[in-house]
Amino acid sequence: MANSARRLGPEGESLAAVILQKKGMRLIGRNIRSKTGEIDLVFLDEGALVFVEVKNWPAYGLENLAYGINKKKQYRIIETAKYFLATHREYNYRSIRFDVVLLRSGEPVHLISAFTESL
Repeated sequence: MANSARRLGPEGESLAAVILQKKGMRLIGRNIRSKTGEIDLVFLDEGALVFVEVKNWPAYGLENLAYGINKKKQYRIIETAKYFLATHREYNYRSIRFDVVLLRSGEPVHLISAFTESL
């Protein structure tokens, strides 16, 4: 059980990467870590730099997304995105977006601009 649960994350991230690349997005990073958190995938989508959180939830749907990506999780992703930008200054001129890919039985759901940094 623990092994299959551990595999869900990387398998879901790989599937999400393929789905987004088929949409014309270009993968530039995976599993970006900082002291505050982790970002699953980083893409370029035309002029935008896109930070992607992947949720591989076979048993849960969109109605549960607020629990999985709560304000604390969003804060950690945003802070890690700031770290990425500080260490990859070549992307600083691009607009930024935070997307979520929800994988479940049936069609994957790509939520564009799923959340933003609150002021």
